[in-house]
Amino acid sequence: MVENQNVIGTEEVPIITLGDAGVSFGPVQALKDARLSIMAGECIGVVGHNGAGKSTLVNVINGRLTPTSGDVSYDGAQSVADFRNAQRARESGIRSVFQELSLCPNLTVLENYRIPYRNMPIKGWRKNAASAVLASLDAVFPDHGIDPYSVVADLPIADRQMVEIAIAFARRDIDARLVILDEPTSSLDGAIADQLLAYIKKFCASGGSIIFISHMMGEIFDVASRIVVLKDGTIIENDAAQNFTRDGLVDAMGHVAPDDHTRGADTKRRDFGDEVLRMENGLNACQGEVVGLAGLAGHGQAEALAKCFLERTSDWSASRNPAVVFVAGDRSRDGVMPLWSIMRNLTLQTLVEFSRTFLVDRKAEQNIARTWHEKIGIKTDDLNNPILSLSGGNQQKVLFSRALASSAPIVIMDDPMRGVDVGTKKEVYRMIRSEAEKGRTFLWYSTETDEILECDRVFVFRDSEIAAELKGDEITEENMLRASFEMQEAGE
Repeated sequence: MVENQNVIGTEEVPIITLGDAGVSFGPVQALKDARLSIMAGECIGVVGHNGAGKSTLVNVINGRLTPTSGDVSYDGAQSVADFRNAQRARESGIRSVFQELSLCPNLTVLENYRIPYRNMPIKGWRKNAASAVLASLDAVFPDHGIDPYSVVADLPIADRQMVEIAIAFARRDIDARLVILDEPTSSLDGAIADQLLAYIKKFCASGGSIIFISHMMGEIFDVASRIVVLKDGTIIENDAAQNFTRDGLVDAMGHVAPDDHTRGADTKRRDFGDEVLRMENGLNACQGEVVGLAGLAGHGQAEALAKCFLERTSDWSASRNPAVVFVAGDRSRDGVMPLWSIMRNLTLQTLVEFSRTFLVDRKAEQNIARTWHEKIGIKTDDLNNPILSLSGGNQQKVLFSRALASSAPIVIMDDPMRGVDVGTKKEVYRMIRSEAEKGRTFLWYSTETDEILECDRVFVFRDSEIAAELKGDEITEENMLRASFEMQEAGE
């Protein structure tokens, strides 16, 4: 926890101040004339659609990017803008948790903690590191069950996200004063996310500061004392959270999709086709049905999806008529080809379907890429740019487009909309519903209740088994939570 704050005379000094800071990548201006100061004890909620400039803003703050215009100052020091900003940010106690997790997968949890702790005493460092990271995990995520000696690659994505967050708050040679959290709950279920939000409030109450980036409006209003809205690289709103409403915040961000979608009888269909999928554990789906998988993270949903996919696809060759297609939630591990272009990543699934005599039909490939570029709003001017030039949310749009562009009748989605903005989510919901109306079947696991509420039928998992099957009006947050936990026997 934070114990000291910098002051000059009797006035508190901002941890960081941006003075008309701008960042340009050639002709593209990712951040324009940003003015922002962050004081101790503040939680700054940062919102904006994918590609609005949120990641650029925080990378200027943590020193990973040097502004091409304007200046940055830390702890009231003389304004600077050079390659030493990363060091100055570190010395000011600024830490980051990125949407694209940055842990080294081949190292253990405690070894990952050791990397940023540059001045850790050598003697007995493993034991000390294990103790420190465990203490932070216990503080942020009680009952986490993570072994600090575990190799990161062996952990599920929710545990990896918990580890990276815990490392950011853990004690080092320089205490954390400002922690940047970029979509920190995107892989966490509701109960674990609530633990993090509670810790954020505690951290800020003790004098620490947070930059909290999220597409979940409820989380923003829960923890933020001030909200910053970005649009097209410009800070267009910067005001106390109490001065915003949810509708007002969405209006400030700007709509990327019409806001006329509601869950109800008009968006639900009661009649489906024949059963097209059944597994040993009882999970099943009919033609044209959207089936959700719910429950606490790590209770067997991802494993069920993987088994369903692997049983219906070849492990050595692609098919012109695929039976199933997969949308990965952990894009860095299971989704994007990092060295490929946006277009190559988007059309990967359809290469065999539209190839002729082992040659790729380049015209068909370009047409598919252009169609989905426009349909789902991937924020880029050139589909030949590297996939990693996109924000995390836009990378996820590419993966979703890749799946829907294929002819596969069954689409399996493993928490596919991590880090995607609210406007795009609503547009994706419409696409899913439209495809289902045409007879396509969706198997959809999500850690977000709002997404599960879009489904026609829901299987709630507990301890790797199906604890409940919900239909129609039974699909409520209360029923899902009840089925997610061991309940007392009747009569007790």
